[in-house]
Amino acid sequence: MDDTSETGPARCPGPSVQDYLDRDSRPVPKALRFDHNDHIGSEDVDAARFTSRAWAEREMEQVWRRVWQFACLESEIPEVGDHEIYEIGDDSLIVVRTAPEEIRAYVNVCLHRGRKLRTSGGNVGEFRCPFHGFAWNLDGSMQSPPCAWDFPHVSPEKFSLPEAQVATWRGFVFINMDPYAESFESYRGTFDDYYIWPLENRYKSLHIAKVLPCNWKVAQDAFIESFHVIATHPQMLPWLADANSQYDVMADQPNWNRMINIQGAPSPHVADSVTEEDVLETFYDSRAFYAAAQGRDLVIQEGDELPSIPPGGTARQVLAQRMRDQLATTSHQDFSQTADTELLDAINYLLFPNFNPWGGAKSNIIYRFRPHGLDPDSCTAEIIFMSAPKKPGEMPPPVKIRWVPGDMLFADIPELGVLGPVFDQDCENLPYVQQGLKAMRKPGITLSNYQESRIRHFNQTLDQWMNK
Repeated sequence: MDDTSETGPARCPGPSVQDYLDRDSRPVPKALRFDHNDHIGSEDVDAARFTSRAWAEREMEQVWRRVWQFACLESEIPEVGDHEIYEIGDDSLIVVRTAPEEIRAYVNVCLHRGRKLRTSGGNVGEFRCPFHGFAWNLDGSMQSPPCAWDFPHVSPEKFSLPEAQVATWRGFVFINMDPYAESFESYRGTFDDYYIWPLENRYKSLHIAKVLPCNWKVAQDAFIESFHVIATHPQMLPWLADANSQYDVMADQPNWNRMINIQGAPSPHVADSVTEEDVLETFYDSRAFYAAAQGRDLVIQEGDELPSIPPGGTARQVLAQRMRDQLATTSHQDFSQTADTELLDAINYLLFPNFNPWGGAKSNIIYRFRPHGLDPDSCTAEIIFMSAPKKPGEMPPPVKIRWVPGDMLFADIPELGVLGPVFDQDCENLPYVQQGLKAMRKPGITLSNYQESRIRHFNQTLDQWMNK
């Protein structure tokens, strides 16, 4: 354990994540053996950032118009002229493939009277405003305006569409509206050293979006810690080592952090009363949510027997081998030497401000939480599944985003599997957090030193941007 803190080294008694990885049945990637948590303070975090309209407006100027953010997938715009619309707050951008190897992003506004040029994605050969017919080429240059004789003061060569910076990373397209921003490579810091899975070899098999009645930071904060499992997800306690989770937070890496949750082992809150057989049985009963991203659940069908645990073995080892056996029949990839942790554990990363990719060898989940306009009391929550193709070289096209109504439960979306009801448990808290933050007389929220260190790290990075 590498901890530079003198005041925040406390950890939950019991096996650590690294202790479990020591007992892995296969070699563990070096990136997952990294374990570092800087103590970055114990001060309260002011509550106004979650509730204030003025904060939301300043956040749009200071943060969203200056940071790198995930806009779409390269696979969503494979052909020249293909484009997607990315919106954040009041800003709207056209992310378009302008050449086979070039992607650009333009402010989605006609420079004549301000109408949006595009209201949805698609494929076009030009960007023509439906209002008066002003048009721009794919390279952003303006065509001759309608009734050009009436616009002697408009020079097409000086009337190009404003652009944002664009970068690609493992099949994802990121944009930055600040023309003077640092490169995306520099912005990521050491992130690439520790996120090792080839997302570019996955395809988008599911994309769910829903407006939630809370600030985007309230929502995101709920998904970057496991402290809440004991009260919010008690059904997981027999097979999720929640309080033993590892949180990687580096003071010199403000733009990313990480969490590793061990699955197939009991929470320290119940470990004294749970056997290895209990772990196995409850894991199957609740159909561990990581499997949903592959469209498969580790479940025992009627008439099947629960796999047995060999003498001296563990439920975790049995579950990992069961996953390898299952993948051998459903995938053309070889997982025989893949570490247990890559098949079982919830490995969640945050790249500031809101790119939340899960790690793992077989498939990946992406969370994205965004402001809903400039309303501090609502946000857009998105769940994206990045799945491995069933056959090598046969990459299915990415699915379209599916917006679901606010009164629809995630549990009612079959493709989410058991992740749906788990997400519903989380979301049940969120409106009451938003309401409580407004009613609270204490000026800030109080965070734990370790289990909520990712939240503090994220908010400190946010503060740095807000104060620039």
